[in-house]
Amino acid sequence: QEGSLCAQHCLNNLLQGEYFSPVELSSIAQQLDEEERMRMAEGGVSSEEYRTFLQQQPSVNMDDSGFFSIQVISNALKVWGLELILFNSPEYQRLGIDPINEKSFICNYKEHWFTVRKLGKQWFNLNSLLMGPELISDTYLALFLAQLQQEGYSIFVVKGDLPDCEADQLLQMIRVQQMQRPKLIGEEAAQSRDQRLPRSGVDQAIEVNHPFDGTGMLDEDEENFQRALALSRQEIDMEDEEADLRRAIQLSMQGSRQSELSGSLPQNVPQPSHSGQTDSLSSEELRRRRQAYFEKQQQQLQQQDQTPSLQDKATLSSSSPEPGKGGDMSEEDMLQAAMNMSLESVRNHLNSEEEK
Repeated sequence: QEGSLCAQHCLNNLLQGEYFSPVELSSIAQQLDEEERMRMAEGGVSSEEYRTFLQQQPSVNMDDSGFFSIQVISNALKVWGLELILFNSPEYQRLGIDPINEKSFICNYKEHWFTVRKLGKQWFNLNSLLMGPELISDTYLALFLAQLQQEGYSIFVVKGDLPDCEADQLLQMIRVQQMQRPKLIGEEAAQSRDQRLPRSGVDQAIEVNHPFDGTGMLDEDEENFQRALALSRQEIDMEDEEADLRRAIQLSMQGSRQSELSGSLPQNVPQPSHSGQTDSLSSEELRRRRQAYFEKQQQQLQQQDQTPSLQDKATLSSSSPEPGKGGDMSEEDMLQAAMNMSLESVRNHLNSEEEK
């Protein structure tokens, strides 16, 4: 964009050609000024209103910066049979026309003008302050216009047939895709200028004391977050270690208990996995059998006092029978041997429990 000739760029972007020059627009502005002066003079050249009108700036339709009024733009478009209608006017809003069904819009804020036009089947923001056209999707067009209105822009709908242009013919056949929004004119230059500006002595001193190592700098909130995350991970690790330790202690206690039980049982007594007669005995039955055993022992002692020969026989019956001397053990001897082994197993188990 050259100077502040945004109205000229707006019209040429709309028509897609160099149709208007600053001189031509200035001529339209001067013609409008003359028409307004003649209307004011009808009330009398000596009237207060006329003198006030003459004391104003040389023109209300243009200024030295290159600005042109909406009247100048409207008169320039009449040459091409085009008309401007205010977008938010009640007359236009009653029509209920979807913005995507229009062909172009002219937008104004203070002294800036730019065009939004459909080329082919796609909409483009042809703002002369951008380094190139900005693609606007159909779904975003209404939101874009509403955003401009909230920012204070006046939007005009261009009615009529626009002249043919090469860009419109080309985009009727193909659709374009825009990967990155065009930057504002001077934005890239300003960024490069900021990069070339010499740094102050304070900045250089900070860089010397805290050199940038490429790992990035975390602000206070980020550091607090990272610290809390590390503490949380440590607590989780400690909980996992404590759980593992508890499981190991339980397994160790189970293993030692099983080893003590297995060590306390005689070798010829079946293990719990092979349940026998003594394993299935309840505590009440063990108590009864133990009492019966003690009564029997007492009777045997009394018999030993009377007949010494019976003592030898009782001693023989309590020991394992030798092969070849009477064959298998009697039922009474087998019961006594089983009771001895059961009592011994119970004593060992109780002793191990008391030690724990």
